Amino acid sequence: MAQVAEAFRYDDANGVAGASRTAAASISIFADRDPVRSRLADQALETGLILRQSEPLSRLLGEDAVVLGDVIIVDAPIVGAQLLAALARLDMRSARNGSQLIVSTGVDAIDAVFGCVDQSCAQILIAPNDCERALALGTALSRVPVGAVHELSGEDRLALVRLTEQVQMLARKMDGFSGQDDLLPGEREGDSRAVRSPNFDYMAAGVSVMRQESQDSPSLPRPALVREIIRQRQLRSRFFDEGLFADPAWDILLDLTAAIAESKQVSVSSLCIAACVPPTTALRWISQMTEAGLLDRVQDPEDRRRAFIELSEKSATAMAQYFERLDNGAAVV
Repeated sequence: MAQVAEAFRYDDANGVAGASRTAAASISIFADRDPVRSRLADQALETGLILRQSEPLSRLLGEDAVVLGDVIIVDAPIVGAQLLAALARLDMRSARNGSQLIVSTGVDAIDAVFGCVDQSCAQILIAPNDCERALALGTALSRVPVGAVHELSGEDRLALVRLTEQVQMLARKMDGFSGQDDLLPGEREGDSRAVRSPNFDYMAAGVSVMRQESQDSPSLPRPALVREIIRQRQLRSRFFDEGLFADPAWDILLDLTAAIAESKQVSVSSLCIAACVPPTTALRWISQMTEAGLLDRVQDPEDRRRAFIELSEKSATAMAQYFERLDNGAAVV
């Protein structure tokens, strides 16, 4: 972390020409595990941040006023009702003042934590390693509304840039599904050279697909077809290193497409499993795709502490058009 210390300093708008006056961002750390709290504090100082506080989680539970830093890190492997309430208050406070919230927790607490931090675009990490923490910190600092952040350096910045570019590319492609500019030969209107993939009409009715009601409004495929595609994708990991085929955005879109036809609501923990990547990575993709307008976050009307994820209207339309483009039946993975 020391080598990126200068990357997280801010220009002083009032600096004198030729001077190197800078103002560092501040950070608040709350964790009950002493080794974790100590390591986070050391990394923050090495990075050149101002350590505003490094205290146990109980500091968040009291009614005393706490002056927080530009970045707030909460390490809570296990969360109870009282801490969830504190996280919800912290989330609303962060949304108001522009501070960046990073919460690390355990797999069992994904849904609870995700449900109570819905205002500030908080980053949620699941049993993170040092690299994941560094990436989250770099992301948070790039969002801090204080001056202009210098270019981040190292592999963490590269990973962040790649993730953002991939999601933006996916969003642009889905926006373009309605036109014909990228149609394949034989797919344009009036082109008789159509080459169609074999469909599923010869199979049992359970895996056939819904036919479009009109040319302008294609229907989503039946869930059996989508689940079969998902099964085929997952089958690859039995024969190859699953890291070779990591494509969480597409796995997320497929799972949510099937869920619509099945009239099922999908929790964030379930979607993390469907993404076929580590939970922290899946949560990062879910957050990026939500910000890009590909996914919607829906509050559970029966439990305000719980939230579900579903396709946005734009994504649902794009997925329907995608399967229609395949003649509603090509078995692609």
